[in-house]
Amino acid sequence: MAGDDPEGRAEPPRALEAPLDSERPMQTPPGVSPAARRWARRLVTPIEAFLRIEASSGIVLLGMAALAIAIASSAWSESFHRLLELPLGLRVGAATVERPLHFWINDGLMTIFFFVVGLEIRREIHAGELANVRRAALPLAAALGGMAAPALLYLAIAGGDPADRPGWGVPMATDIAFAVGVLAILGKRVPPALRVLLLALAIIDDIGSIVVIATFYSGALDTSGFVVAAGGVAAILVLQRVGVRRAWIYVLPGAVVWLGMYRSGVHPTIAGVIVGLLTPAKPWLGPAGLVALTRRSVEEVELALEVELAPERLALETARIDLASREALAPTVRLQALLHPWVAFVIMPIFALANAGVAVDARAAVPSLLGAGIVVGLVAGKPLGILAACFAVVRLRIATLPRGVGWRELTVLGLVAGIGFTMALFVAALAFPTGDKLEQAKLAILTASVLAMIVGLTAGRLLLPPHVARGAAASSSEAETAGEV
Repeated sequence: MAGDDPEGRAEPPRALEAPLDSERPMQTPPGVSPAARRWARRLVTPIEAFLRIEASSGIVLLGMAALAIAIASSAWSESFHRLLELPLGLRVGAATVERPLHFWINDGLMTIFFFVVGLEIRREIHAGELANVRRAALPLAAALGGMAAPALLYLAIAGGDPADRPGWGVPMATDIAFAVGVLAILGKRVPPALRVLLLALAIIDDIGSIVVIATFYSGALDTSGFVVAAGGVAAILVLQRVGVRRAWIYVLPGAVVWLGMYRSGVHPTIAGVIVGLLTPAKPWLGPAGLVALTRRSVEEVELALEVELAPERLALETARIDLASREALAPTVRLQALLHPWVAFVIMPIFALANAGVAVDARAAVPSLLGAGIVVGLVAGKPLGILAACFAVVRLRIATLPRGVGWRELTVLGLVAGIGFTMALFVAALAFPTGDKLEQAKLAILTASVLAMIVGLTAGRLLLPPHVARGAAASSSEAETAGEV
C-alpha cells in the first residue's frame, strides 16, 4: 500500500513539485499527442479493467472447481487431502507458527483476496457508485435485500435443526467473477449501467459478508489481539503521515494487523479489508499532471542533449518521469491493478481447488434440508430479495433506476446474483468446519451456482434485446415505467 495521507493533505515529494491540477484527471493540456490522450484515458477506466478480469477469472474458476470435483471423486482423493493437511510454518527464534497448508490457503492467501476487496470498497466510496448517497441507494437496497431473503429462506427451510442453523450465512454472497462472466456471455444485450450496478451490489454484498464473518463466524474474542492489530494500524497511519511511498514497506505492519486479528478470534482475513480501507484513494498527480510533468522533463532532456550536460542530469529527469508515472494513479487503483490479476487467476483458483472438491457419490448427494436451504436461498432468494428491495426504494422515490436499466434487466441481474461460489464456500467452511454437512453445503453451492448460471443466461437471452445499450430515447419501456413508479 502506498503511503499517501488518507485525506490527501500532505505535500507531494519535492521531485514532483509543479503547478499541476490533480483534481482533473480527464483533462489534458492542449497540444498533447493523441497517444498521450489515449494513455491518460486508460488510467481512469479501472471499472472496465476490473470487470474484464472478473469475466475471464470466472472461466478459470469453473475449470478449477471441475478439477476439484474430479480429484475428490478419484483414487487421488486421499492423497490430495493429505497434501492439504501438510503442516507448514515459520520459526523466528523460539517462536513457531505451524499450520496445515489448507489454513494458509483459506486464512493466508485469501487475506490478499480480501485486501483487494477492501481496495475496491475504498475506491468506490471515494469516487464510485458508493460516493453519492442517492446513487448508492439502489445497489445498497438491492444488496441488503439480496442478503436478507436468502438467509431467511434458508432458516425457514433448514433452521429447525440446530446443527444446520449456522449455514444461514452461506447463501448470502454473490460471486462477482461468475456473475460478470455470465453478463459477458450475454454481450451487447447488457447495458453498461447494469454491469456497474452489479459491481456496486457485489461490493456491498462483500461488505455484508465481511460483517457477518467478523460477527457470527469468529471465535471467542481476546482483547489483547485487538491491541496488537491497533498497533499495526497505527504504524500504517504513521508511515502514511511521514510520506512513505513504497508499498512493500507496509507489508510488515499489515502482517501485524493480521496476527492481531488472528489472536483476537476474529477471522484473520478481515485484516486484509482493514488495510485495504486504509489505503489512500487520492493520487498525488492525475493523468493531466503526469502529461504536463512528462512534457517538462522531455524539454529538460532535449536541452541537456543540446548542451551535452552530464549523464546524471538525464538520469535525474528519467527518475522524475518514472516517479510521476507511479504517482499519476491513486494507491487504491495502482495496487488493485497490480494485485487483481494475481487474485483472479492464482489465489481464487487455488482456493477453489482446495475447497470445491466434493465426491459426487458421497453422502453429500443425499437430499437434505441444509442443501435445499442453500439452493433455494441462492437461486430463488437472491432475485426475490433484490427485486423486492429495488421496487421498494423506487416506489418510495428514494432511488431511481439507471438509464437503460428496467425491471427486465434487474430480473436478469437478480438471477445472476444467485451464483455464490467463492464467498459461499468460504462461509460454508466456517459454518461447518468438517464432516458430512460441509460436503452437503459444497454440493448445494455448486448445484445452486450452476442453476443460477443456466437460469440467468436463459433469462438474459429471452428478456434482453440483442443490441447495444439503450440511450435516453431508446430506453426500455420498463425503465420508463420504473421512473414513473
